[in-house]
Amino acid sequence: MVVDNRSQVRKVLLITLVLNLFVMLLKALVGWSTGSLSLLADALHSVTDSVNNVLGLVASRFSSPEPDRDHPYGHQKFEAVGALGIAAFLGIACFEILQGTVERLLQGSQPVNISASELWLLLAVLGINIFVTFYERAVGQRVNSPILIADAQHTMSDVWVTISVLAGLVGIWAWNLQWLDLALSFPVAILVFSSGWSVLRSNLPWLVDEMAIAPEAIHAIAAQVPGVINCHSIASRGVLGRQVFIEMHLIVDATDVETAHQITEALEARLEERYGPARINIHVEPPAYMSNQISYENDLS
Repeated sequence: MVVDNRSQVRKVLLITLVLNLFVMLLKALVGWSTGSLSLLADALHSVTDSVNNVLGLVASRFSSPEPDRDHPYGHQKFEAVGALGIAAFLGIACFEILQGTVERLLQGSQPVNISASELWLLLAVLGINIFVTFYERAVGQRVNSPILIADAQHTMSDVWVTISVLAGLVGIWAWNLQWLDLALSFPVAILVFSSGWSVLRSNLPWLVDEMAIAPEAIHAIAAQVPGVINCHSIASRGVLGRQVFIEMHLIVDATDVETAHQITEALEARLEERYGPARINIHVEPPAYMSNQISYENDLS
C-alpha cells in the first residue's frame, strides 16, 4: 500500500517558499545597490527556487498515489512532471545568466561597490539556503517525494552559487578585483545547468516507463517459490522506493484455481517484501505455454 504524504510535502514547500522569497529579495536588493552582475544572476537563480516551490505545490496537489477511475495507476507521475518543470526553469535561468554576462562583456559595466554590512547580509542568506537544502532533502527522503528531493538539489546548487558569488564579492571588497564579478557569472551558469540536467536525468525513467527491476532478479525470486515451474515475459516500471508495477506470465504446479492462487500469492508476498511498494499482475498459464524468454527483447526488424 502506498502512503499519501502530500500534506507533509505541501507544508515543506510552503515553508521553503516563504524563505526563498525572502532570500530572492535580499539578493536582488544587494545586487541592484552594488551593481553586481553575478549577484543579480544569483537572485535570478533564486527566482526559480520560488517558482519551483509553487510548481511543486501544484504538482503535489494532483499527485495522489491512490488510483481512481480516470487514473487507475495512480497520479504520481504528476510529481515527476513537476520535477521536469524544475529542470526547464533551470535551463531558462542558465540562458539568462549567460546572456547577461555576454552583454556586460560587450557593452562594459560600472564598477561593483559593496560594503562589509552587505557581505554579512549575504552570509545570512547563505545560511538560509543551507537550512532549506537539508530540511527539504531530509523530509523528501523520509516521505519518498521526488519533488522535494529535486527542489533540495536545486537549492543546493543555489548554495554553491551563493558561495562563489560571495567569495568574488569579498575579493572585490578587499582587493578591488572587479573582473571577479564577470568571471564568476560563467560558473554560476554551469552550476545551474548541471543541477537541471541531474533533475532531468533522475525523472525521465519514470515518465518513459523505463525498466525498474532487472527481469533476471524477479525471475530468480520466482524460481525460489515452491510450485513455480516457469516464469517468463517479465516487465516492470516505476521507481523503487516509491512504487513499482510488475507483471509476468507464470506456470505453476497446480491443477486447481485455489492452489494456483496460493502460489501466486506467495510470489507476490516475496516481491512486495523485496521491492515494495508494488502492484503485481501475474498471468497464470497452462504448461503448454512454457517459455525461456524471461523478458521482452528489442525488435529491430
